[in-house]
Formats: sequence, C-alpha cells, structure tokens
Amino acid sequence: MVSTLLQVALGGAIGSVARYLAVLGAGRLVPGWPLGTLVVNLLGCFAMGVLFALIGPRSHPLLMTGILGGFTTFSAFSLDALKLWQAGAVAQAALYVVLSVVLSLSACALGAALAQKALT
Repeated sequence: MVSTLLQVALGGAIGSVARYLAVLGAGRLVPGWPLGTLVVNLLGCFAMGVLFALIGPRSHPLLMTGILGGFTTFSAFSLDALKLWQAGAVAQAALYVVLSVVLSLSACALGAALAQKALT
C-alpha cells in the first residue's frame, strides 16, 4: 500500500507540474481564455484512452491515477468556466463547457481506438 501511495504522489507531482507549464504556455497564446486547461484535458483524456486500451480496466497508480490525474483537472475546468460566466462572458463559458466535454470524450475514445488498432 505504501508503494502504491508513493507512486500516486510522485505521479501527481509530475502531472501537476506538467499541467502548470502547459497552462502557462498556452495562456500566452489566447489571453483571457482557458485554452491551456482545454488542451491539457484533451491530451490527458487521449492518453487515458491509450493507457486504458493498453492495460485494460486495472488501475496503474503511477501513470493513470498519479501523472494523468495530476495533469488533467476538472476542478480547474470548472473554475475557468465559472470565471468566464462571472465575467459576463456567458456564451464563451457555454462554448468552453461544451467543447471541453465533447472533445475530451472524443479524445479519450480516439486514444483507446488507436491503441487497440495498434495492438491488432
């Protein structure tokens, strides 16, 4: 159990730092819009789909729970949407929510499909 917790902790640290750097970089591309969180969630969902296809439903504490759990962040997504909403950018907030959910689910399915195809 201690080994598993250490894997999750190490992975979470790696994923969180990677997310911070990605959001920081993407934030410079489109100031005022949460592009970084959207990109992070898409990449993370794609990677989660690939790992799911490769290792199946069993959990991998370092990669899936740790790194990808620290990298992707629905809480940051929610806060970004709330900030847009509170700033009066209701249409942008709605677009961000729809794009995040639809594209993240699509990225996860695509990652799983591509990984399954590569295995056959």
